[in-house]
Amino acid sequence: MFIIISLMKYYKKCLLLAVLVPVLSGQLLAQNPLIRNMYSADPSARVLGNRVYIYPSHDILAAPGKGRVGWFCMEDYHVFSSDNLTDWTDHGVIVSQNKVPWVKPDSYSMWAPDCIYRNGKYYFYFPSTPKDTVTYGRNFAIGVAIAAKPEGPYIPQSTPIKGVHGIDPNVFIDKDGQAYLYWSAGNIYGAKLKDNMLELASEPVILKELPAKGLKEGPYLFERNGIYYLTFPHVEGKIERLEYSIADNPLGPFKMTGVIMDESPTGCWTNHHSVIAFKNQWYLFYHDRDYSPDFDKARSIRADSLFFNADGTIQKVIRTFRGIGVTNATANIQMDRYSAKSGDAAIDFIDTTNKFIGWKTILDKPNAWIQYNTVDFGKNAAKSVNIRAVSTTGATLVIRTKDASGPVLAEVMIPKGSDWSTVKKSIAAVQPGIKNLVLQLKSEGKVEVDWISFK
Repeated sequence: MFIIISLMKYYKKCLLLAVLVPVLSGQLLAQNPLIRNMYSADPSARVLGNRVYIYPSHDILAAPGKGRVGWFCMEDYHVFSSDNLTDWTDHGVIVSQNKVPWVKPDSYSMWAPDCIYRNGKYYFYFPSTPKDTVTYGRNFAIGVAIAAKPEGPYIPQSTPIKGVHGIDPNVFIDKDGQAYLYWSAGNIYGAKLKDNMLELASEPVILKELPAKGLKEGPYLFERNGIYYLTFPHVEGKIERLEYSIADNPLGPFKMTGVIMDESPTGCWTNHHSVIAFKNQWYLFYHDRDYSPDFDKARSIRADSLFFNADGTIQKVIRTFRGIGVTNATANIQMDRYSAKSGDAAIDFIDTTNKFIGWKTILDKPNAWIQYNTVDFGKNAAKSVNIRAVSTTGATLVIRTKDASGPVLAEVMIPKGSDWSTVKKSIAAVQPGIKNLVLQLKSEGKVEVDWISFK
């Protein structure tokens, strides 16, 4: 499917091709947030083969007769995958609320899921509201859908897992082959799973060694070097931060150890996450409210690198816009997803009526700059640069490598005008390989930049 977000209401028809959202055949080109054509939250990332698959929940905006207005509203699940952590493919909807036999119709409560591989099958775990409250109770239940491929199609089981009442399922398979299910319902619970991955093999236990006060939810357990890390969002103040405890057993006892990520500076009161190792690097996947700064029930998934200390403790992860992955120099490089910037460089939405179009960089003071790291110029030397920009005053931009005082690749004059345009300019020779890029305003005036790209 070729998805085009039309700006014909806002720009001249001849400029339409320059403002295509980069989504071709389900492919998304992304930094943070990772998914840039819809709201997404609660990312469960899994390494399956040579790709990373993300199973998030899918926020939509509630409306009268469609969910509870002002609250979380979710009706289905997508799955996304990538082999380079930069180009993400949307494989489409894998489970919908009204196609699951036990789920209450139109309940819009398809909350945080998880997925895991075992014995040639993929097991997708998800919570929702049951329609049979006599059998399953009035609280959330957790069901399973099964597929032969990580992207589906998934076939939901006719009933949820017996004896499990809660949300935020997480599944872990230990080195001895024993599978465990974790979930939250006021407390965080854990239990062994039978080999069929559909039934509990032990009675649920409350993991009591966690903080006694404040909301705890969203458990995610992983193992590294014999240490079992139970990670979870916890509200100590007003909004959630990501914390963790450690043990030498998948069911504890656990010892509270530290904070993985502080509370969101945007005020998004939830966070929900997963932790994976891919190609010798660890990553934290999480969410914030990038596309919905005024409403934190419409969230977007993100990822940043995660590092361990020598003793196995986790270094606190700092949120970035740049995120993860290497960006090809020939792609449209979104400088607004920056690695660093001067204090007088600003970021804003291109169009506040359609935020999925993305952001722009605003430079309006001489020497204001923005930096974007880890750009791959490949094996062949680039010869030119394209910049999509607009300047009502006219302005001159300098493109550098390395940092704000690094070698100059080009000076580009952005003509005076009120419409977005793409300006092409030859560049000085740039050696192949990975570079950091800096865009700097040289002149007086004001310029807004959508993206830059090298050819």
